[in-house]
Amino acid sequence: MLADYAESAIQTRGKNAIFDIIFAMKINVLVLDDVFDLGLSAVLDAFQTANELIGLSELAVPRFEVKIAAVRKAVKTSQGLTVPVNGSGWRTPDCVVVPAIGFKMPGPLESALARPDVQDAGAVLRQWARRDTTLTAACIGTFVMAESGLLDYQRATTTWWLAPMFRQRYPNVSLDESNMIVHSGRFVTAGAALSHMDLALWIIRGVSPHLASLTAKYLIVDSRPAQSAYALTDHLVHSDDIVQRFEDWARKRLKQGFSLDDAAKAVGSSKRTLARRMQAVLGKSPLSYFQTLRVERAVHLLKTSSASIDEIAERVGYSEGSVLRELLRRRLGVGIKEIRRSA
Repeated sequence: MLADYAESAIQTRGKNAIFDIIFAMKINVLVLDDVFDLGLSAVLDAFQTANELIGLSELAVPRFEVKIAAVRKAVKTSQGLTVPVNGSGWRTPDCVVVPAIGFKMPGPLESALARPDVQDAGAVLRQWARRDTTLTAACIGTFVMAESGLLDYQRATTTWWLAPMFRQRYPNVSLDESNMIVHSGRFVTAGAALSHMDLALWIIRGVSPHLASLTAKYLIVDSRPAQSAYALTDHLVHSDDIVQRFEDWARKRLKQGFSLDDAAKAVGSSKRTLARRMQAVLGKSPLSYFQTLRVERAVHLLKTSSASIDEIAERVGYSEGSVLRELLRRRLGVGIKEIRRSA
């Protein structure tokens, strides 16, 4: 496991001396055609910066030996740039990173996932998994890894707006799209777009928390433990009529409050069917999603108006501002002042 690298200096004993040997961490970055330029660059730049800081700070920690691996001889990014591929990379890497491919909407993504190179990538990932390699993926790269079957019965996160598609396509994966990073056994997944940087820093932190902190400061990266603060519920991609009707009903009822009986009647289904469809598509109960919409509306009002927390609480259906304040803290991990400052 990556944490073992924090103590990876081993001693080789000779007659008169003890030599400290620190092994480098071997990392394969597995790229496919149409790899997301920003994601690939973020990963490579993070490891390069970390290596430079090891030398600058004279830290006694392993360096990162990164190879760009591929299942094809030539790979181009989604912007048409040629990727300098190092063949199939390290034969037995310590860690593999799968960056996103540049397909952000369900239709094009579904077509891309049917490509032969994605299937070949799955076979390579399964091979590395048998060698106890730590396997990681970010953004749409989580779909590529899930196609291999390796994420079945594991916890994972993914790009927040494609969570409904992910949940329907991979029902055996326990999806938690609210988190930026999810670690499950030997698998690590990261959320949308810039989470590539969060993933790289997570790997670096496994070698040295101090080095990860330095790298983040040099690259001016703030801590983002959750992506729920960035998610827009009306941008979630799904095609379920019952879920859509419930969302329309809920948005008009935030101030009045939640009633499962009224919700089921409004969408034309039984309470049980509504709950089942919400769980299957969004991974939430009707009440939980209703509260998510309240949080979204409250955050919007905090950023765009000067209304007090008590006034906003009343607009979204809470009797007291303190209740809304606690809900925002619990859901987003930030307080009222931080939300307003981020406007």
